[in-house]
Amino acid sequence: MPVCRRLVDRVAVVTGAGSGIGLASVRRLAAEGARVVCADIDEPAGRAAAEEVDGLFVRVDVTDRQEVERLFAMAADRCGSVDFSFHNAGISPPEDDSILTTEPDAWQRVQQVNLTSIYLCCRAVLPYMRRQGRGSILNTASFVAVMGAATSQISYTASKGGVLAMSRELGVQFAREGIRVNALCPGPVNTPLLTELFAKDPERAARRLVHIPAGRFAEPEEIAAAVAFLASDDSSFVNATGFLVDGGIAGAYVTPV
Repeated sequence: MPVCRRLVDRVAVVTGAGSGIGLASVRRLAAEGARVVCADIDEPAGRAAAEEVDGLFVRVDVTDRQEVERLFAMAADRCGSVDFSFHNAGISPPEDDSILTTEPDAWQRVQQVNLTSIYLCCRAVLPYMRRQGRGSILNTASFVAVMGAATSQISYTASKGGVLAMSRELGVQFAREGIRVNALCPGPVNTPLLTELFAKDPERAARRLVHIPAGRFAEPEEIAAAVAFLASDDSSFVNATGFLVDGGIAGAYVTPV
């Protein structure tokens, strides 16, 4: 399918670039003309993503402040700018479940990867964008940031709510400097992360699927299309918002039969 060329001469950084939404976004951003910096803790997967699109690979643990700062320094030094930064790395381990059973160490691990890492990435990239006088930041939250679920993953849900609130605040704070900050709120996506989770609990998957008006999970490429839109000037007045790409879940009361 032909795509627009909205990102020619732009530099995009993607964390969690080696698989799922991240990999689909790397491909879409490159197809639209961007030079893509692919960041991942999984070196083989991240390097493969970068090689596929003739981009730059940087191995990074997004919970490590020094490694995150090095990522953006390398992106700016090697590519000349950082125009779009997509902070997408995240986890959803099976140990994160009901608040009644989720232990503090599991809670803390999810918070570090899903929320603290986004704080670190935003903190590191903002100075580059402020010097440029422009930029778009996109942080991966989730539709669970705006809805509740009885099939709880308590730390994941709380972390994504934090991402949504932080993105909103940063979008307001830096708007007059030409920087937009938004939170991407996908519904369930057909990614290895989701497949692994639901393979261990098919009943949980069935309980969720019934609430999706579209009757299916999203494909990563459908989320990547929204990512490219939010990276481009077509979304120049979209700021400080949670951008839902959920197949209608958040708007549904009773789904079709």
